[in-house]
Amino acid sequence: MQPLKIYLDGQFVDEPDAKVSVFDHGLLYGDGVFEGIRFYNGRVFLLEEHLDRLYDSAKAILLTIPMERDELRAATLKTCRENGLRDGYIRLVVTRGKGDLGLNPNKCSKPTVFIIAATIELYPEKYYTEGLRVNTVPTQRVSPAALSPAIKSLNYLNNILAKIEGNLYGAQESIMLNAQGFVAECTADNLFLVKKNKVLTPHVSDGALGGITRRLMFELAREAGREILEANVTRYDLFVADELFCTGTGAEVVPITDVDGRKIGKGTVGPVTQEFIKNFRTRTQSGGTPIY
Repeated sequence: MQPLKIYLDGQFVDEPDAKVSVFDHGLLYGDGVFEGIRFYNGRVFLLEEHLDRLYDSAKAILLTIPMERDELRAATLKTCRENGLRDGYIRLVVTRGKGDLGLNPNKCSKPTVFIIAATIELYPEKYYTEGLRVNTVPTQRVSPAALSPAIKSLNYLNNILAKIEGNLYGAQESIMLNAQGFVAECTADNLFLVKKNKVLTPHVSDGALGGITRRLMFELAREAGREILEANVTRYDLFVADELFCTGTGAEVVPITDVDGRKIGKGTVGPVTQEFIKNFRTRTQSGGTPIY
């Protein structure tokens, strides 16, 4: 089996040779930004939206991406071609670059850029038909006053701690609350609930990342004649929901049928969730930026 080809600072190198310095501030401090992007049927899905967020995240932390947008787009597509892939997942990363052991980012002379394209299966197919078992965790979502959830940074320790707590519970995903007790998001996904045919999702101001797939749900809802409302969502709202599902680039659209031991609705995947899954999958097969 041929090793993956990784784009690293202007070159394509074999995976074993794709190395960054131990002094890179992305490694030492999580100082950097990234995007996870899916590609289907030879097309990169929502590539421009992901590039928008990458450059916005970088601007917010005063990190200058050392590539023009057209150049970065071309490198992303070429990484897929170099690996002969038509379906998979892209991880596009920009770190602050090599510096010293101090915290000061001014000591980092040049950002590091690398792009990985590989296959992915975040959840087995059975979870899309049977639903996830999730729990709420003690670890709170970092306050937006401390770090904006709109910044997709390399520092995911907050989410990882929540994921660890979910693993200990035996859950496939976990739900994080904010300091006020409202639902923020899952460890890696946005959350939606259905109650009496109304679709709700937590406010981004409650600590949720404004996910690209989350945004697409609003568009798919409008096309289906539905409306999604942002709201302050509590655990009680989850327990008594008719349906729950989560969304993310890696996860796509996944139903949730159990929260903290409470069966959601009838304990099966509901019709509204099925509609979103179907419409999402239809969209992924027809849209995107051609790779080849």
